[in-house]
Amino acid sequence: MSKKFEIVREFEVEASPEQVWEAVSTGTAGWLWPMEYEPRAGGAAPFGGTVTAWDPPHRLTGRTESPDDAPRQTFNQLDHLIEPREGGGSWVRYVHSGIFVDDWENQYDGADKHTDFYLHTLRQYLLHFTGRPAVFAGADGSAAAGAPDALTVAGRALGLAPDAAAGSAVQVQLPGRAHAVDAALDYRDEYFIGVRTKEAMYRFFGRNHFGATVGVTVHDFAPDADPDALGADLKHWLDGVYGV
Repeated sequence: MSKKFEIVREFEVEASPEQVWEAVSTGTAGWLWPMEYEPRAGGAAPFGGTVTAWDPPHRLTGRTESPDDAPRQTFNQLDHLIEPREGGGSWVRYVHSGIFVDDWENQYDGADKHTDFYLHTLRQYLLHFTGRPAVFAGADGSAAAGAPDALTVAGRALGLAPDAAAGSAVQVQLPGRAHAVDAALDYRDEYFIGVRTKEAMYRFFGRNHFGATVGVTVHDFAPDADPDALGADLKHWLDGVYGV
Protein backbone atom coordinates (compact mmCIF):
# COMPACT_ATOMS: atom_id res chain seq x y z
CA MET A 1 0.00 0.00 0.00
CA SER A 2 1.32 3.47 -0.91
CA LYS A 3 2.07 5.74 2.02
CA LYS A 4 3.76 9.10 2.46
CA PHE A 5 6.96 9.52 4.44
CA GLU A 6 8.90 12.49 5.77
CA ILE A 7 12.36 12.43 7.33
CA VAL A 8 13.45 15.69 8.98
CA ARG A 9 16.84 16.61 10.40
CA GLU A 10 18.08 19.94 11.79
CA PHE A 11 21.69 20.64 12.73
CA GLU A 12 24.33 23.35 13.04
CA VAL A 13 27.73 23.48 11.33
CA GLU A 14 30.68 25.84 11.54
CA ALA A 15 30.67 26.31 7.76
CA SER A 16 29.16 29.42 6.19
CA PRO A 17 25.83 29.28 4.33
CA GLU A 18 27.78 29.69 1.10
CA GLN A 19 29.94 26.67 1.90
CA VAL A 20 26.92 24.56 2.82
CA TRP A 21 25.15 25.66 -0.36
CA GLU A 22 28.14 24.63 -2.46
CA ALA A 23 28.21 21.23 -0.76
CA VAL A 24 24.53 20.43 -1.37
CA SER A 25 24.20 22.00 -4.83
CA THR A 26 27.45 21.35 -6.74
CA GLY A 27 29.78 19.51 -4.34
CA THR A 28 27.74 16.38 -3.66
CA ALA A 29 30.55 14.06 -4.85
CA GLY A 30 32.36 15.06 -1.66
CA TRP A 31 29.82 13.51 0.71
CA LEU A 32 26.92 11.81 -1.11
CA TRP A 33 27.35 10.98 -4.81
CA PRO A 34 27.67 13.22 -7.88
CA MET A 35 24.40 15.01 -8.61
CA GLU A 36 23.63 17.93 -10.90
CA TYR A 37 21.06 20.66 -10.42
CA GLU A 38 20.29 23.11 -13.20
CA PRO A 39 20.77 26.43 -11.36
CA ARG A 40 17.26 27.86 -11.60
CA ALA A 41 13.75 27.18 -10.40
CA GLY A 42 12.13 24.92 -12.97
CA GLY A 43 15.47 23.50 -14.03
CA ALA A 44 16.53 19.88 -14.13
CA ALA A 45 17.18 18.05 -10.86
CA PRO A 46 18.77 14.61 -10.26
CA PHE A 47 16.90 11.41 -11.18
CA GLY A 48 14.81 13.13 -13.83
CA GLY A 49 13.41 15.65 -11.37
CA THR A 50 12.72 19.37 -11.28
CA VAL A 51 14.22 22.16 -9.18
CA THR A 52 11.27 23.66 -7.34
CA ALA A 53 13.31 26.11 -5.21
CA TRP A 54 16.65 27.70 -6.11
CA ASP A 55 17.57 30.56 -3.76
CA PRO A 56 21.32 30.53 -3.07
CA PRO A 57 22.59 30.22 -0.42
CA HIS A 58 19.33 29.63 1.46
CA ARG A 59 16.94 27.18 -0.17
CA LEU A 60 17.32 24.25 -2.58
CA THR A 61 14.50 21.82 -3.32
CA GLY A 62 14.32 19.12 -5.95
CA ARG A 63 11.23 17.03 -6.63
CA THR A 64 11.03 13.89 -8.75
CA GLU A 65 7.91 12.12 -9.95
CA SER A 66 8.44 8.34 -10.43
CA PRO A 67 12.18 8.57 -9.71
CA ASP A 68 14.61 6.80 -12.01
CA ASP A 69 16.00 3.60 -10.42
CA ALA A 70 13.46 3.79 -7.56
CA PRO A 71 10.44 1.66 -8.56
CA ARG A 72 9.17 1.59 -4.96
CA GLN A 73 8.51 5.35 -4.94
CA THR A 74 5.95 7.45 -6.79
CA PHE A 75 7.66 10.71 -5.88
CA ASN A 76 10.75 11.85 -4.00
CA GLN A 77 11.68 15.30 -2.70
CA LEU A 78 14.83 16.69 -1.08
CA ASP A 79 14.56 20.09 0.58
CA HIS A 80 17.49 22.03 2.07
CA LEU A 81 17.00 25.18 4.14
CA ILE A 82 20.20 26.99 5.16
CA GLU A 83 20.34 30.00 7.49
CA PRO A 84 23.26 31.92 8.99
CA ARG A 85 23.86 31.23 12.67
CA GLU A 86 24.39 34.09 15.06
CA GLY A 87 28.10 34.28 15.77
CA GLY A 88 29.06 32.36 12.63
CA GLY A 89 28.33 29.08 10.93
CA SER A 90 25.00 27.81 9.66
CA TRP A 91 21.79 26.16 10.72
CA VAL A 92 20.53 23.53 8.28
CA ARG A 93 17.10 21.91 7.96
CA TYR A 94 16.99 18.87 5.68
CA VAL A 95 13.72 17.20 4.71
CA HIS A 96 13.45 14.04 2.62
CA SER A 97 9.85 13.25 1.71
CA GLY A 98 7.92 11.17 -0.76
CA ILE A 99 5.75 8.10 -1.16
CA PHE A 100 6.84 4.48 -0.82
CA VAL A 101 4.55 2.13 -2.69
CA ASP A 102 5.35 -1.13 -0.85
CA ASP A 103 7.43 -2.60 2.00
CA TRP A 104 6.91 0.74 3.73
CA GLU A 105 8.38 0.02 7.15
CA ASN A 106 11.61 -1.48 5.77
CA GLN A 107 11.96 1.26 3.16
CA TYR A 108 11.40 3.98 5.75
CA ASP A 109 13.76 2.41 8.28
CA GLY A 110 16.51 2.18 5.68
CA ALA A 111 16.01 5.75 4.46
CA ASP A 112 15.87 7.09 8.02
CA LYS A 113 19.11 5.42 9.08
CA HIS A 114 20.88 6.28 5.82
CA THR A 115 19.91 9.94 6.34
CA ASP A 116 21.86 10.11 9.59
CA PHE A 117 24.95 8.58 7.96
CA TYR A 118 24.78 10.78 4.86
CA LEU A 119 24.36 13.97 6.89
CA HIS A 120 27.16 12.94 9.22
CA THR A 121 29.35 12.57 6.11
CA LEU A 122 28.23 16.02 4.95
CA ARG A 123 29.37 17.49 8.27
CA GLN A 124 32.68 15.64 7.99
CA TYR A 125 33.13 17.07 4.51
CA LEU A 126 32.38 20.59 5.71
CA LEU A 127 34.77 20.21 8.63
CA HIS A 128 37.72 18.58 6.86
CA PHE A 129 37.43 18.95 3.08
CA THR A 130 35.09 21.83 2.26
CA GLY A 131 35.64 23.33 -1.17
CA ARG A 132 37.99 20.59 -2.32
CA PRO A 133 36.99 18.73 -5.51
CA ALA A 134 36.25 15.06 -4.96
CA VAL A 135 36.30 11.88 -7.00
CA PHE A 136 33.53 9.44 -6.10
CA ALA A 137 33.44 5.67 -6.60
CA GLY A 138 31.29 2.85 -5.22
CA ALA A 139 30.75 -0.89 -5.40
CA ASP A 140 28.39 -3.50 -3.94
CA GLY A 141 29.25 -6.91 -2.57
CA SER A 142 28.15 -10.29 -3.85
CA ALA A 143 25.17 -12.23 -2.51
CA ALA A 144 27.29 -13.37 0.44
CA ALA A 145 27.49 -9.71 1.49
CA GLY A 146 23.79 -9.94 2.34
CA ALA A 147 24.35 -12.26 5.30
CA PRO A 148 23.20 -11.01 8.73
CA ASP A 149 26.80 -10.54 9.93
CA ALA A 150 28.13 -9.08 6.67
CA LEU A 151 29.01 -5.63 8.04
CA THR A 152 30.73 -7.25 11.03
CA VAL A 153 32.81 -9.24 8.53
CA ALA A 154 33.73 -6.00 6.76
CA GLY A 155 34.86 -4.48 10.04
CA ARG A 156 37.15 -7.43 10.67
CA ALA A 157 38.56 -7.17 7.15
CA LEU A 158 39.39 -3.54 7.82
CA GLY A 159 41.25 -4.61 10.94
CA LEU A 160 38.91 -2.85 13.36
CA ALA A 161 38.76 -4.17 16.89
CA PRO A 162 35.23 -5.16 17.93
CA ASP A 163 35.21 -2.42 20.57
CA ALA A 164 36.69 0.32 18.36
CA ALA A 165 34.20 3.18 18.62
CA ALA A 166 33.50 6.29 16.60
CA GLY A 167 36.08 8.95 17.37
CA SER A 168 38.94 6.46 17.65
CA ALA A 169 42.28 6.76 15.87
CA VAL A 170 42.78 3.45 14.04
CA GLN A 171 44.94 1.65 11.53
CA VAL A 172 42.90 0.09 8.76
CA GLN A 173 43.46 -2.07 5.71
CA LEU A 174 41.60 -0.05 3.11
CA PRO A 175 40.71 -1.10 -0.43
CA GLY A 176 43.61 -0.63 -2.82
CA ARG A 177 46.20 -0.12 -0.09
CA ALA A 178 49.09 -2.52 0.26
CA HIS A 179 49.57 -1.66 3.92
CA ALA A 180 47.45 -0.50 6.82
CA VAL A 181 47.04 3.26 7.05
CA ASP A 182 46.34 5.67 9.89
CA ALA A 183 42.77 6.91 9.92
CA ALA A 184 39.95 8.25 12.05
CA LEU A 185 36.98 5.99 12.69
CA ASP A 186 34.44 8.78 12.34
CA TYR A 187 31.25 6.65 12.42
CA ARG A 188 30.37 3.18 13.61
CA ASP A 189 27.17 1.43 14.54
CA GLU A 190 25.55 -1.85 13.54
CA TYR A 191 24.52 -0.41 10.17
CA PHE A 192 27.43 1.75 8.95
CA ILE A 193 31.17 2.33 9.24
CA GLY A 194 32.90 5.59 8.33
CA VAL A 195 36.66 5.87 7.96
CA ARG A 196 38.46 9.15 7.22
CA THR A 197 42.07 9.59 6.09
CA LYS A 198 43.90 12.81 5.24
CA GLU A 199 42.83 12.51 1.61
CA ALA A 200 39.61 10.48 1.53
CA MET A 201 36.46 9.27 3.26
CA TYR A 202 35.45 5.61 2.96
CA ARG A 203 31.84 4.70 3.73
CA PHE A 204 30.73 1.11 4.43
CA PHE A 205 26.98 0.50 4.21
CA GLY A 206 25.39 -2.43 6.03
CA ARG A 207 22.55 -2.74 3.55
CA ASN A 208 22.38 -6.41 4.47
CA HIS A 209 20.02 -5.16 7.19
CA PHE A 210 17.62 -3.81 4.56
CA GLY A 211 17.40 -6.67 2.09
CA ALA A 212 20.45 -5.81 -0.02
CA THR A 213 24.22 -6.35 0.26
CA VAL A 214 27.08 -4.46 1.91
CA GLY A 215 28.33 -1.63 -0.26
CA VAL A 216 31.37 0.65 -0.11
CA THR A 217 31.87 4.17 -1.42
CA VAL A 218 34.85 6.51 -1.38
CA HIS A 219 35.10 10.28 -1.62
CA ASP A 220 38.73 10.88 -2.63
CA PHE A 221 40.19 14.39 -2.54
CA ALA A 222 43.68 13.57 -3.81
CA PRO A 223 44.52 15.56 -6.95
CA ASP A 224 45.44 12.40 -8.89
CA ALA A 225 42.45 10.28 -7.83
CA ASP A 226 41.14 8.01 -10.61
CA PRO A 227 37.46 7.00 -10.31
CA ASP A 228 37.87 3.85 -12.42
CA ALA A 229 40.84 2.64 -10.39
CA LEU A 230 39.06 3.45 -7.13
CA GLY A 231 35.96 1.55 -8.22
CA ALA A 232 38.06 -1.46 -9.22
CA ASP A 233 39.82 -1.37 -5.85
CA LEU A 234 36.50 -1.35 -4.00
CA LYS A 235 35.15 -4.26 -6.04
CA HIS A 236 38.35 -6.26 -5.57
CA TRP A 237 38.21 -5.67 -1.82
CA LEU A 238 34.57 -6.74 -1.59
CA ASP A 239 35.25 -9.85 -3.67
CA GLY A 240 38.12 -10.71 -1.37
CA VAL A 241 35.98 -10.28 1.74
CA TYR A 242 32.82 -12.05 0.54
CA GLY A 243 33.76 -13.96 -2.61
CA VAL A 244 32.44 -13.38 -6.12
